[in-house]
Amino acid sequence: MSLAAGPPKALNISQRLAVLLGFSGLFVLLLATLGVSFPNTTAWLTASLAAIALGVVWFSWSAYAGQSAGIKNDGVWFKSISGRGIWAWGLGILLTGFYIVLYFYPEYLGLVSDGPNRGLVALFDPLSRALSGNPASQWFVYGALYTLAILAFGIKFIWKYRHNRYEILRTVSVMFFQLAFAFLIPEIMARLNGDLPYYDLKNIWPLNYYNFERYRVNGFISAGNIGLAMLIFGVLSILVITPVLTYFYGKRWYCSWVCGCGGLAETAGDPFRHLSDKSLFAWKVERWVIHSVLVFVVLMTTAVIYSYLGPDNSKYWLSRGQFLTGVGVLLTAVFAWVMAFRRNELKKDARYGAVAYFVIILGLLAFHWLSDSRHVFLFKSETLRTTYSFLIGSIFSGVIGTGFYPIFGSRVWCRFGCPMAAILGIQQRLFSRFRITTNGGQCISCGNCSAYCEMGIDVRAYAQKGENIVRASCVGCGICSAVCPRGVLKLENGPREGRINSREVLLGNDVDLMQLLNEK
Repeated sequence: MSLAAGPPKALNISQRLAVLLGFSGLFVLLLATLGVSFPNTTAWLTASLAAIALGVVWFSWSAYAGQSAGIKNDGVWFKSISGRGIWAWGLGILLTGFYIVLYFYPEYLGLVSDGPNRGLVALFDPLSRALSGNPASQWFVYGALYTLAILAFGIKFIWKYRHNRYEILRTVSVMFFQLAFAFLIPEIMARLNGDLPYYDLKNIWPLNYYNFERYRVNGFISAGNIGLAMLIFGVLSILVITPVLTYFYGKRWYCSWVCGCGGLAETAGDPFRHLSDKSLFAWKVERWVIHSVLVFVVLMTTAVIYSYLGPDNSKYWLSRGQFLTGVGVLLTAVFAWVMAFRRNELKKDARYGAVAYFVIILGLLAFHWLSDSRHVFLFKSETLRTTYSFLIGSIFSGVIGTGFYPIFGSRVWCRFGCPMAAILGIQQRLFSRFRITTNGGQCISCGNCSAYCEMGIDVRAYAQKGENIVRASCVGCGICSAVCPRGVLKLENGPREGRINSREVLLGNDVDLMQLLNEK
């Protein structure tokens, strides 16, 4: 009933002025997109970005500063923008259109390949030249606006959740990593070493699926020691850094503290988190789709690397045969370990799915003898890469994942399509120390936790039974705990023993009884 607390209040004078200021900054960007030429682009760009940022911060202050700390639902289902009304659909169409133009028609933004930029891209040229020494591209424009959104709406998020220290810390973290590791450092590195490929330091394979393509590997090697160090870091982040951190902290160390996609979802997408589908059907679709994407990216990356390796070790450290054998051995070892030691922690359909995916991958690996330098798995490696880049990297992550925030919720990409989330989720489910503990005796079944879970988890069902929450999809954002009025939920990193206690329905908070049940 707290979600239906009556119609929302009208905007006050201060909020309306903040909206006017923010839209004035957006209007400058719109004029630039339409071809209006500004006499002093540096001044106009600064004024535009400052107006947008100050408008968001001012609105946030007006909305939350005068209220007591704590979550106020404020009739989210009654607001058109957050209740799938006309404003939500309009915003969704606008964002989707922007992503389509960004990915497929950047010339409409003013990008010129053989001359000076025009329009919106030209407006960002001064900032790009100040950082990297190069003219702006559509990706620089996108990165700058993306970073601005996380910073401005991050302040709004902090105002809203200022009663919760965990939410403040992780929001500051994603703001820092987006600004420094994803935006400033890569641009400055491009200025200092032009041979070094552009590298978002917080992105890890398979999220940066392009990192091991031939031109990038050659670029890393030709850039000297720094390039080689970054290439080694990319490999270690997959095999060492990610599993270790996930073991201790769960996937939240990345998905809620570092990742830019998660950062945008948590800040700019916060008003839409309650829109995530909580149905059992959506959960089943989620598991099959996200793990299919993971298999796709494994095959695609394997094919791309295989295509440029030689028959011997004369050019690279690995030959084709050694690489393909290593992939097969690694996948077999992981599959065998899961089936031997974690089989009971997987549902029946999950076990069948794991076997099916494993058979498909090994079957395709067995066909490698039919391949030449340009073919693997009976397909052209470039075809696999471009297909993945178009369907997953562009359409899913951008157009649908972000453009449909106001319709499907803020974590559509993270929940259904991100292969990084799939890998971290498997690790979290099978061997991580992370869990969300619940105190069933204190739960009043208000439903705030389930309503605000952007990953579609029915948290209340766990809380009512006093059952620990250990789900592969959980990103550890902690919002379920932050919106709980009774302190039922707690994010913990503890021993694996007793982490999953789903065998009995238990009401109350009798620790001895819970221990007895888990020892059965």
